Amino acid sequence: MSISKSSLYRYFCRRLPAMLSTTAALAIGLGLCAVGAAKAQTYQVIHNFTGGRDGAVPRAGLSVDGAGNLFGTTFGIAPGGNPYGTVFEMKHVLTGWILNPLYDFGGGGDGAGPNARVVLGPDGSLYGTTTFGGQGSCNGFWTGCGTVYKLRPSPSVCHSALCPWTKTVLYAFSGGSDGLWPYGDLTFDHGGNIYGTTYAGGGPGTVYELTPTNGGWTETVLYHFSGGDDGRFAVGGVIFDGAGNLYGTTEEGGGRGCDFGCGTVFELTPSGPPWTENVLHGFQGAGDGAAPTGGFIFDGLGNIYGATTGYGSLADATVFQVTPSNGGWTLTTIYDFGNVEGPQGSLTMDAAGNLYGTTLGGGRYGWGAVFKLTPALGGWTYSSLYDFCAGGYPCADGAAPYSNIVFDSRGNIFGTASRGGTYSYGVVFQITP
Repeated sequence: MSISKSSLYRYFCRRLPAMLSTTAALAIGLGLCAVGAAKAQTYQVIHNFTGGRDGAVPRAGLSVDGAGNLFGTTFGIAPGGNPYGTVFEMKHVLTGWILNPLYDFGGGGDGAGPNARVVLGPDGSLYGTTTFGGQGSCNGFWTGCGTVYKLRPSPSVCHSALCPWTKTVLYAFSGGSDGLWPYGDLTFDHGGNIYGTTYAGGGPGTVYELTPTNGGWTETVLYHFSGGDDGRFAVGGVIFDGAGNLYGTTEEGGGRGCDFGCGTVFELTPSGPPWTENVLHGFQGAGDGAAPTGGFIFDGLGNIYGATTGYGSLADATVFQVTPSNGGWTLTTIYDFGNVEGPQGSLTMDAAGNLYGTTLGGGRYGWGAVFKLTPALGGWTYSSLYDFCAGGYPCADGAAPYSNIVFDSRGNIFGTASRGGTYSYGVVFQITP
Protein backbone atom coordinates (compact mmCIF):
# COMPACT_ATOMS: atom_id res chain seq x y z
CA MET A 1 0.00 0.00 0.00
CA SER A 2 1.42 3.40 -0.98
CA ILE A 3 0.97 6.50 1.17
CA SER A 4 0.88 9.93 -0.47
CA LYS A 5 3.05 12.80 0.70
CA SER A 6 -0.05 14.86 1.50
CA SER A 7 -1.35 12.06 3.76
CA LEU A 8 1.96 11.97 5.61
CA TYR A 9 1.85 15.73 6.13
CA ARG A 10 -1.68 15.55 7.53
CA TYR A 11 -0.77 12.61 9.81
CA PHE A 12 2.31 14.41 11.16
CA CYS A 13 0.63 17.78 11.72
CA ARG A 14 -2.42 16.35 13.51
CA ARG A 15 -0.14 14.65 16.01
CA LEU A 16 2.41 17.43 16.31
CA PRO A 17 1.56 18.72 19.83
CA ALA A 18 1.93 15.24 21.33
CA MET A 19 5.19 14.54 19.48
CA LEU A 20 7.09 17.70 20.40
CA SER A 21 7.64 18.75 24.00
CA THR A 22 9.31 22.15 23.71
CA THR A 23 7.88 25.45 22.50
CA ALA A 24 10.77 26.00 20.09
CA ALA A 25 10.43 22.58 18.53
CA LEU A 26 6.69 23.00 18.22
CA ALA A 27 7.13 26.35 16.44
CA ILE A 28 9.57 24.77 13.96
CA GLY A 29 7.21 21.87 13.36
CA LEU A 30 4.21 24.12 12.77
CA GLY A 31 6.22 26.09 10.25
CA LEU A 32 7.11 22.88 8.41
CA CYS A 33 3.44 21.91 8.38
CA ALA A 34 2.49 25.24 6.82
CA VAL A 35 5.16 24.90 4.11
CA GLY A 36 4.28 21.28 3.47
CA ALA A 37 0.58 22.01 3.14
CA ALA A 38 1.25 24.79 0.66
CA LYS A 39 3.47 22.57 -1.52
CA ALA A 40 0.86 19.81 -1.57
CA GLN A 41 -1.72 21.96 -3.38
CA THR A 42 -2.60 21.45 -7.06
CA TYR A 43 -3.91 24.48 -8.95
CA GLN A 44 -6.13 24.16 -12.03
CA VAL A 45 -8.10 26.60 -14.20
CA ILE A 46 -11.52 25.00 -14.67
CA HIS A 47 -13.01 27.75 -16.86
CA ASN A 48 -11.59 30.53 -19.03
CA PHE A 49 -14.11 33.31 -19.64
CA THR A 50 -14.36 34.15 -23.33
CA GLY A 51 -16.17 37.48 -23.16
CA GLY A 52 -19.12 35.90 -24.98
CA ARG A 53 -22.26 34.47 -23.42
CA ASP A 54 -20.31 33.04 -20.51
CA GLY A 55 -19.36 36.58 -19.50
CA ALA A 56 -16.20 38.49 -18.68
CA VAL A 57 -14.40 39.92 -15.65
CA PRO A 58 -15.68 38.06 -12.56
CA ARG A 59 -15.38 40.69 -9.80
CA ALA A 60 -16.89 38.53 -7.06
CA GLY A 61 -16.37 35.06 -5.74
CA LEU A 62 -18.53 31.96 -5.74
CA SER A 63 -21.25 30.24 -3.75
CA VAL A 64 -21.55 26.45 -3.54
CA ASP A 65 -24.69 24.37 -2.96
CA GLY A 66 -25.04 21.03 -1.21
CA ALA A 67 -24.46 19.11 -4.45
CA GLY A 68 -21.13 20.87 -5.08
CA ASN A 69 -22.42 23.11 -7.88
CA LEU A 70 -20.77 26.53 -8.10
CA PHE A 71 -22.60 29.82 -8.74
CA GLY A 72 -21.05 33.17 -9.63
CA THR A 73 -21.32 36.44 -11.53
CA THR A 74 -19.34 38.35 -14.13
CA PHE A 75 -19.25 42.13 -14.26
CA GLY A 76 -19.31 42.46 -18.06
CA ILE A 77 -17.64 45.18 -20.21
CA ALA A 78 -16.36 42.71 -22.82
CA PRO A 79 -16.18 44.30 -26.31
CA GLY A 80 -18.31 42.28 -28.70
CA GLY A 81 -19.84 40.20 -25.91
CA ASN A 82 -22.41 40.86 -23.21
CA PRO A 83 -21.35 44.21 -21.71
CA TYR A 84 -23.79 44.08 -18.78
CA GLY A 85 -22.73 40.96 -16.89
CA THR A 86 -23.96 37.43 -16.30
CA VAL A 87 -24.88 34.87 -13.64
CA PHE A 88 -23.46 31.40 -14.21
CA GLU A 89 -23.47 27.91 -12.75
CA MET A 90 -20.66 25.36 -12.95
CA LYS A 91 -21.38 21.65 -12.70
CA HIS A 92 -18.87 18.83 -12.39
CA VAL A 93 -19.36 16.38 -15.28
CA LEU A 94 -17.30 13.18 -15.48
CA THR A 95 -13.69 14.41 -15.17
CA GLY A 96 -14.29 18.09 -15.90
CA TRP A 97 -16.56 21.09 -15.41
CA ILE A 98 -19.20 22.69 -17.62
CA LEU A 99 -20.40 26.29 -17.33
CA ASN A 100 -24.11 26.99 -17.74
CA PRO A 101 -25.01 30.68 -18.30
CA LEU A 102 -28.09 31.18 -16.11
CA TYR A 103 -28.80 34.80 -17.01
CA ASP A 104 -27.49 37.63 -19.22
CA PHE A 105 -28.24 41.10 -17.90
CA GLY A 106 -29.69 43.46 -20.49
CA GLY A 107 -28.89 46.87 -19.01
CA GLY A 108 -31.55 49.49 -18.46
CA GLY A 109 -34.35 48.34 -16.18
CA ASP A 110 -32.98 44.80 -16.22
CA GLY A 111 -29.79 45.70 -14.32
CA ALA A 112 -26.11 45.80 -15.18
CA GLY A 113 -22.71 45.22 -13.65
CA PRO A 114 -23.05 42.73 -10.75
CA ASN A 115 -20.17 43.37 -8.34
CA ALA A 116 -21.30 40.91 -5.66
CA ARG A 117 -21.79 37.17 -5.40
CA VAL A 118 -25.14 35.49 -5.74
CA VAL A 119 -26.23 33.83 -2.49
CA LEU A 120 -28.53 30.86 -2.01
CA GLY A 121 -31.75 31.99 -0.37
CA PRO A 122 -33.90 29.96 2.03
CA ASP A 123 -36.18 29.00 -0.87
CA GLY A 124 -33.29 27.63 -2.96
CA SER A 125 -33.32 30.59 -5.36
CA LEU A 126 -30.30 32.78 -6.09
CA TYR A 127 -30.27 36.38 -4.86
CA GLY A 128 -27.89 39.17 -5.79
CA THR A 129 -27.42 42.80 -6.77
CA THR A 130 -26.41 44.78 -9.83
CA THR A 131 -24.49 47.95 -9.16
CA PHE A 132 -26.11 49.73 -12.13
CA GLY A 133 -29.30 49.48 -14.15
CA GLY A 134 -32.81 49.57 -12.82
CA GLN A 135 -34.14 53.12 -12.59
CA GLY A 136 -32.84 56.65 -12.11
CA SER A 137 -29.79 58.37 -13.56
CA CYS A 138 -26.87 58.03 -11.19
CA ASN A 139 -23.94 58.97 -13.42
CA GLY A 140 -22.48 55.50 -13.41
CA PHE A 141 -20.81 53.64 -16.26
CA TRP A 142 -24.35 52.63 -17.20
CA THR A 143 -27.57 54.43 -16.33
CA GLY A 144 -29.60 53.25 -13.37
CA CYS A 145 -28.86 53.20 -9.65
CA GLY A 146 -28.75 49.44 -9.10
CA THR A 147 -31.09 46.54 -8.39
CA VAL A 148 -31.70 43.58 -6.08
CA TYR A 149 -32.76 40.50 -8.05
CA LYS A 150 -33.85 36.90 -7.66
CA LEU A 151 -33.09 34.01 -10.02
CA ARG A 152 -34.91 30.68 -10.03
CA PRO A 153 -35.06 27.73 -12.43
CA SER A 154 -37.56 28.17 -15.25
CA PRO A 155 -40.96 26.68 -14.33
CA SER A 156 -41.25 25.11 -17.80
CA VAL A 157 -39.44 21.92 -18.74
CA CYS A 158 -36.04 22.62 -20.29
CA HIS A 159 -34.97 20.35 -23.15
CA SER A 160 -31.54 21.93 -23.60
CA ALA A 161 -28.24 21.12 -21.94
CA LEU A 162 -27.88 24.80 -21.04
CA CYS A 163 -31.03 26.03 -19.31
CA PRO A 164 -31.46 29.73 -18.46
CA TRP A 165 -33.19 30.72 -15.22
CA THR A 166 -35.96 33.28 -14.68
CA LYS A 167 -35.01 36.63 -13.13
CA THR A 168 -37.19 38.98 -11.09
CA VAL A 169 -36.15 42.47 -10.01
CA LEU A 170 -37.12 42.70 -6.34
CA TYR A 171 -36.12 46.33 -5.91
CA ALA A 172 -34.67 49.09 -8.11
CA PHE A 173 -32.88 51.91 -6.27
CA SER A 174 -33.85 55.46 -7.17
CA GLY A 175 -30.60 57.14 -6.11
CA GLY A 176 -32.32 59.22 -3.45
CA SER A 177 -32.56 58.48 0.26
CA ASP A 178 -33.15 54.80 -0.54
CA GLY A 179 -29.54 54.42 -1.72
CA LEU A 180 -27.65 53.82 -4.93
CA TRP A 181 -24.98 51.44 -6.23
CA PRO A 182 -25.51 48.34 -4.06
CA TYR A 183 -22.30 46.45 -3.27
CA GLY A 184 -21.55 43.44 -1.10
CA ASP A 185 -23.28 40.12 -0.49
CA LEU A 186 -26.89 39.95 0.63
CA THR A 187 -27.91 38.46 3.99
CA PHE A 188 -31.20 36.85 5.12
CA ASP A 189 -32.78 36.79 8.56
CA HIS A 190 -34.94 33.93 9.87
CA GLY A 191 -38.06 35.61 8.54
CA GLY A 192 -36.81 35.70 4.94
CA ASN A 193 -36.08 39.44 4.92
CA ILE A 194 -33.04 40.61 2.92
CA TYR A 195 -30.31 42.96 4.15
CA GLY A 196 -27.58 44.74 2.21
CA THR A 197 -25.53 47.90 1.76
CA THR A 198 -25.22 50.64 -0.84
CA TYR A 199 -22.13 52.65 -1.69
CA ALA A 200 -23.96 55.97 -1.74
CA GLY A 201 -27.41 57.51 -1.61
CA GLY A 202 -29.07 59.36 1.25
CA GLY A 203 -25.56 60.40 2.20
CA PRO A 204 -22.45 58.34 1.48
CA GLY A 205 -24.05 54.93 1.82
CA THR A 206 -26.88 53.03 3.50
CA VAL A 207 -27.76 49.76 5.19
CA TYR A 208 -31.18 48.57 3.99
CA GLU A 209 -33.77 45.87 4.56
CA LEU A 210 -36.15 44.40 1.97
CA THR A 211 -39.35 42.86 3.32
CA PRO A 212 -41.77 40.73 1.28
CA THR A 213 -45.09 42.59 1.12
CA ASN A 214 -48.23 41.62 -0.83
CA GLY A 215 -46.32 39.77 -3.51
CA GLY A 216 -43.64 42.47 -3.79
CA TRP A 217 -40.83 43.84 -1.66
CA THR A 218 -40.65 46.99 0.46
CA GLU A 219 -37.37 48.72 1.26
CA THR A 220 -36.57 50.23 4.66
CA VAL A 221 -33.32 52.11 5.19
CA LEU A 222 -31.95 51.03 8.57
CA TYR A 223 -29.07 53.50 8.60
CA HIS A 224 -27.78 56.45 6.56
CA PHE A 225 -24.06 57.10 6.93
CA SER A 226 -23.07 60.71 7.41
CA GLY A 227 -19.53 60.42 6.02
CA GLY A 228 -17.84 61.43 9.27
CA ASP A 229 -16.74 59.30 12.18
CA ASP A 230 -19.61 56.89 11.52
CA GLY A 231 -18.11 55.96 8.14
CA ARG A 232 -18.88 56.28 4.44
CA PHE A 233 -19.10 53.94 1.45
CA ALA A 234 -20.44 50.63 2.83
CA VAL A 235 -19.34 48.08 0.25
CA GLY A 236 -19.00 44.77 2.13
CA GLY A 237 -22.57 43.84 3.04
CA VAL A 238 -23.61 42.98 6.60
CA ILE A 239 -23.91 39.86 8.77
CA PHE A 240 -25.99 38.99 11.85
CA ASP A 241 -24.93 37.86 15.27
CA GLY A 242 -27.12 35.59 17.38
CA ALA A 243 -28.84 38.55 19.06
CA GLY A 244 -30.02 40.14 15.80
CA ASN A 245 -27.39 42.88 15.54
CA LEU A 246 -25.79 43.64 12.18
CA TYR A 247 -22.06 44.10 11.55
CA GLY A 248 -20.22 45.55 8.56
CA THR A 249 -17.48 47.87 7.34
CA THR A 250 -17.17 51.19 5.56
CA GLU A 251 -14.36 51.81 3.12
CA GLU A 252 -13.74 55.39 4.34
CA GLY A 253 -14.66 57.64 7.24
CA GLY A 254 -13.79 56.94 10.84
CA GLY A 255 -10.07 57.34 11.50
CA ARG A 256 -8.13 60.31 10.19
CA GLY A 257 -4.94 58.67 8.91
CA CYS A 258 -6.10 58.75 5.27
CA ASP A 259 -7.46 61.42 2.93
CA PHE A 260 -11.13 60.86 3.81
CA GLY A 261 -10.81 58.54 6.79
CA CYS A 262 -9.42 55.01 6.73
CA GLY A 263 -12.69 53.14 7.25
CA THR A 264 -14.67 51.64 10.10
CA VAL A 265 -16.00 48.45 11.64
CA PHE A 266 -19.58 49.09 12.76
CA GLU A 267 -22.44 47.44 14.62
CA LEU A 268 -26.12 48.25 14.08
CA THR A 269 -28.57 47.51 16.90
CA PRO A 270 -32.34 47.28 16.26
CA SER A 271 -34.01 50.44 17.60
CA GLY A 272 -36.10 51.90 14.85
CA PRO A 273 -35.55 52.52 12.00
CA PRO A 274 -33.13 54.09 12.06
CA TRP A 275 -31.08 51.50 13.90
CA THR A 276 -28.40 52.62 16.35
CA GLU A 277 -24.83 52.55 15.09
CA ASN A 278 -21.85 51.73 17.27
CA VAL A 279 -18.41 52.19 15.67
CA LEU A 280 -16.34 49.27 16.96
CA HIS A 281 -13.13 50.51 15.35
CA GLY A 282 -12.01 53.46 13.25
CA PHE A 283 -8.92 52.55 11.22
CA GLN A 284 -5.96 54.91 11.49
CA GLY A 285 -3.94 53.73 8.49
CA ALA A 286 -0.48 53.23 9.92
CA GLY A 287 -0.41 50.09 12.02
CA ASP A 288 -3.95 48.80 11.61
CA GLY A 289 -4.61 49.12 7.86
CA ALA A 290 -7.23 50.99 5.86
CA ALA A 291 -10.12 50.59 3.42
CA PRO A 292 -11.92 47.40 4.47
CA THR A 293 -14.11 46.42 1.50
CA GLY A 294 -14.95 42.77 2.13
CA GLY A 295 -17.52 41.31 4.47
CA PHE A 296 -17.13 39.62 7.85
CA ILE A 297 -17.17 36.12 9.27
CA PHE A 298 -17.68 35.00 12.88
CA ASP A 299 -15.89 32.15 14.62
CA GLY A 300 -17.56 29.96 17.25
CA LEU A 301 -16.45 32.27 20.07
CA GLY A 302 -18.07 35.40 18.65
CA ASN A 303 -14.87 36.92 17.27
CA ILE A 304 -15.13 38.76 13.94
CA TYR A 305 -12.59 38.43 11.11
CA GLY A 306 -12.09 40.73 8.14
CA ALA A 307 -9.43 42.36 5.99
CA THR A 308 -8.30 45.76 4.76
CA THR A 309 -7.24 46.42 1.19
CA GLY A 310 -4.61 49.03 2.12
CA TYR A 311 -4.34 52.65 1.11
CA GLY A 312 -1.24 53.02 -1.03
CA SER A 313 1.74 54.35 0.88
CA LEU A 314 -0.47 55.50 3.78
CA ALA A 315 -1.51 52.06 5.04
CA ASP A 316 -0.75 48.39 4.54
CA ALA A 317 -3.24 45.66 3.69
CA THR A 318 -4.08 43.51 6.71
CA VAL A 319 -6.19 40.69 8.13
CA PHE A 320 -7.74 41.59 11.48
CA GLN A 321 -9.71 40.10 14.35
CA VAL A 322 -12.27 42.04 16.40
CA THR A 323 -12.83 40.52 19.85
CA PRO A 324 -15.46 41.33 22.51
CA SER A 325 -13.59 42.79 25.49
CA ASN A 326 -14.94 44.25 28.77
CA GLY A 327 -18.18 45.43 27.21
CA GLY A 328 -16.40 46.82 24.16
CA TRP A 329 -14.40 45.50 21.23
CA THR A 330 -10.67 45.20 20.56
CA LEU A 331 -9.16 45.03 17.06
CA THR A 332 -5.96 43.03 16.56
CA THR A 333 -4.00 42.86 13.32
CA ILE A 334 -3.21 39.19 12.81
CA TYR A 335 -1.36 39.54 9.50
CA ASP A 336 0.20 42.45 7.57
CA PHE A 337 0.64 42.01 3.80
CA GLY A 338 2.59 45.23 3.44
CA ASN A 339 2.00 47.87 0.80
CA VAL A 340 0.09 45.73 -1.72
CA GLU A 341 -3.51 45.59 -2.95
CA GLY A 342 -4.95 43.35 -0.27
CA PRO A 343 -8.05 41.17 0.12
CA GLN A 344 -11.17 42.56 -1.56
CA GLY A 345 -13.55 39.72 -0.64
CA SER A 346 -14.60 38.06 2.58
CA LEU A 347 -12.45 35.53 4.38
CA THR A 348 -13.37 31.86 4.86
CA MET A 349 -12.67 29.76 7.96
CA ASP A 350 -12.40 25.96 7.93
CA ALA A 351 -13.37 23.62 10.76
CA ALA A 352 -9.84 23.77 12.20
CA GLY A 353 -9.94 27.57 12.52
CA ASN A 354 -7.67 28.36 9.56
CA LEU A 355 -8.48 31.47 7.50
CA TYR A 356 -8.44 31.60 3.69
CA GLY A 357 -8.71 34.41 1.17
CA THR A 358 -7.19 36.12 -1.85
CA THR A 359 -5.22 39.30 -2.45
CA LEU A 360 -5.85 41.47 -5.50
CA GLY A 361 -2.14 42.24 -5.83
CA GLY A 362 1.08 41.10 -4.24
CA GLY A 363 2.11 37.48 -4.20
CA ARG A 364 5.32 36.22 -5.76
CA TYR A 365 4.57 37.70 -9.19
CA GLY A 366 2.63 40.80 -8.20
CA TRP A 367 -0.76 39.68 -9.56
CA GLY A 368 -2.36 38.32 -6.39
CA ALA A 369 -2.38 35.15 -4.35
CA VAL A 370 -4.58 32.60 -2.60
CA PHE A 371 -3.49 32.43 1.03
CA LYS A 372 -4.06 30.50 4.24
CA LEU A 373 -3.51 31.79 7.77
CA THR A 374 -2.96 29.13 10.42
CA PRO A 375 -3.22 29.88 14.16
CA ALA A 376 0.02 28.90 15.90
CA LEU A 377 1.35 29.69 19.39
CA GLY A 378 -0.78 32.77 19.88
CA GLY A 379 0.01 34.10 16.39
CA TRP A 380 -0.79 33.24 12.79
CA THR A 381 1.37 31.62 10.10
CA TYR A 382 0.97 32.68 6.45
CA SER A 383 1.04 30.12 3.63
CA SER A 384 0.63 30.94 -0.06
CA LEU A 385 -1.52 28.26 -1.68
CA TYR A 386 -1.05 29.82 -5.12
CA ASP A 387 0.61 32.90 -6.63
CA PHE A 388 -1.05 34.11 -9.84
CA CYS A 389 0.68 34.86 -13.15
CA ALA A 390 3.34 32.20 -12.62
CA GLY A 391 4.16 32.13 -16.33
CA GLY A 392 4.31 35.91 -16.68
CA TYR A 393 1.94 38.39 -18.32
CA PRO A 394 -0.71 37.97 -19.79
CA CYS A 395 -1.21 35.48 -16.94
CA ALA A 396 -2.69 32.35 -18.52
CA ASP A 397 -3.43 31.02 -15.02
CA GLY A 398 -5.44 34.10 -14.01
CA ALA A 399 -4.68 37.36 -12.22
CA ALA A 400 -6.14 39.98 -9.86
CA PRO A 401 -8.66 37.97 -7.79
CA TYR A 402 -11.43 39.87 -5.98
CA SER A 403 -12.78 36.52 -4.90
CA ASN A 404 -13.70 34.89 -1.65
CA ILE A 405 -12.80 31.20 -1.24
CA VAL A 406 -15.33 28.35 -1.02
CA PHE A 407 -14.85 24.67 -0.21
CA ASP A 408 -16.70 21.63 -1.47
CA SER A 409 -17.35 18.57 0.72
CA ARG A 410 -13.98 17.06 -0.29
CA GLY A 411 -11.96 20.06 0.81
CA ASN A 412 -11.30 21.41 -2.69
CA ILE A 413 -10.94 25.19 -2.90
CA PHE A 414 -12.68 27.30 -5.57
CA GLY A 415 -12.57 30.95 -6.55
CA THR A 416 -12.34 33.40 -9.45
CA ALA A 417 -9.70 35.74 -10.85
CA SER A 418 -10.91 38.86 -12.65
CA ARG A 419 -8.16 38.97 -15.28
CA GLY A 420 -5.88 36.65 -17.20
CA GLY A 421 -6.75 33.26 -18.61
CA THR A 422 -6.76 32.17 -22.25
CA TYR A 423 -8.86 35.16 -23.38
CA SER A 424 -7.76 37.67 -20.70
CA TYR A 425 -11.31 37.92 -19.31
CA GLY A 426 -10.70 36.00 -16.08
CA VAL A 427 -10.95 32.42 -14.83
CA VAL A 428 -12.59 30.09 -12.35
CA PHE A 429 -9.96 28.05 -10.51
CA GLN A 430 -9.75 24.99 -8.29
CA ILE A 431 -7.07 24.12 -5.75
CA THR A 432 -6.97 20.47 -4.75
CA PRO A 433 -5.33 19.38 -1.47
